Amino acid sequence: MAENTLDIEPFIVQAKRDLRARTNITKNFSMVKDSMCRAVDQVVDTQAKNNAVVPELSYNTIRDNKVSPSDINSIRKHGCVIIRNVFSRSMADDWNAELGEYLDHNNYLQHARDKTDLDTYFGDLKNAQPQIFGVYWSRPQVMARQAESMACTKRFLNHLWDTSAPAGPEFDPDHDYSYADRTRRRAPGDTTLGLSPHMDAGSYERWTDPAFQKIYANVFSAHPDQFDPWKAAHRTQTREFSSPAVSSVFRTFQGWTALTEQGPGDGTLQLLPIANAISYVLLRALQDDIPEQELCLAAPGKALGINQQFHPDLMPGIVPIQTVAPGDTVWWHPDVVHAVGNEHHGKEYASVIYIGASPVCAKNKAYMVGQAQSFLKGASAPDFAAEDYEVNYTNRATINDLTELGRKQMVIDNIA
Repeated sequence: MAENTLDIEPFIVQAKRDLRARTNITKNFSMVKDSMCRAVDQVVDTQAKNNAVVPELSYNTIRDNKVSPSDINSIRKHGCVIIRNVFSRSMADDWNAELGEYLDHNNYLQHARDKTDLDTYFGDLKNAQPQIFGVYWSRPQVMARQAESMACTKRFLNHLWDTSAPAGPEFDPDHDYSYADRTRRRAPGDTTLGLSPHMDAGSYERWTDPAFQKIYANVFSAHPDQFDPWKAAHRTQTREFSSPAVSSVFRTFQGWTALTEQGPGDGTLQLLPIANAISYVLLRALQDDIPEQELCLAAPGKALGINQQFHPDLMPGIVPIQTVAPGDTVWWHPDVVHAVGNEHHGKEYASVIYIGASPVCAKNKAYMVGQAQSFLKGASAPDFAAEDYEVNYTNRATINDLTELGRKQMVIDNIA
């Protein structure tokens, strides 16, 4: 269904009536607001002391199963983590050079000028055009996704979730699919290509979809403090509005792999490192000052924006990540607010490959069959705008570049 033909107002009005009938929404929001203000103050204080805001681990600690309980608790509290040295610096450097050659050799920028209107996912945010390249099948991207170290990292992340659910485990934490996403190569000196604070993985659906309502049942009850963002039950049952760049798979973590060094001031990732801040966002939209047919900034097919007007208590807690090196990875929970800095004051490209954790489950498997067909043709991944740049690109990855693990992650043998 085309985005402009969907009248979501009746769904919003009904959902707000139903949710308000469950409990005292005003009282709940006051409780959550107080909690969030304390959490934001902690983030601001930590940053002011020049301490790491985002938890950090080394890949070797994960590989050797030596992650401490305190580290696990910190990741669950903050909803994000930097995992260092998942790949060697030399490997990341080589991938960065190869990816740049791939784009240049195939004249990507010239082709992209004709297709700027296909992806409108960030169109309502303050800054709408990040320097993100719509390629999915370069060899560096495919190699990084199917690497054993990446699989090990994602197993660890998946196991941070409680997978128990009424019908059995919500997903298989030990096995992950290869979800193809894009790459960012932000030019040094750029001052126009940031992304305003937002959440992915659902916009107005977070209030109106039955599965989302079950996920956030405690938020909409008399006990919002009992909401656990790490309970996986119903997470794979949600249904999102279909639109370019709206993920139709369940990701336990969104993430990216650094191909260059980047950190504060380099126009890169910013996070609100509070795993349960979604409670504030959900309840804020139900307050009396918001029109009955609106949910603050929620709209079909768009990122769910967070701003000063509606969410002033959260904004001070949105902080840049610590500096990462080539081969490091950054991960954040699907409910975590994130942004991209407006200005890149560094001297080098800020380059990443987007790779999230997408565990084996029925919802994800259904998507992967179509994605595998796109891979064989060189077409854009199904969740994204049908730009299809790579159909005729030379040096893109083919089925011969897939390892045994890569074939399983891509379910390529189901269709090849």
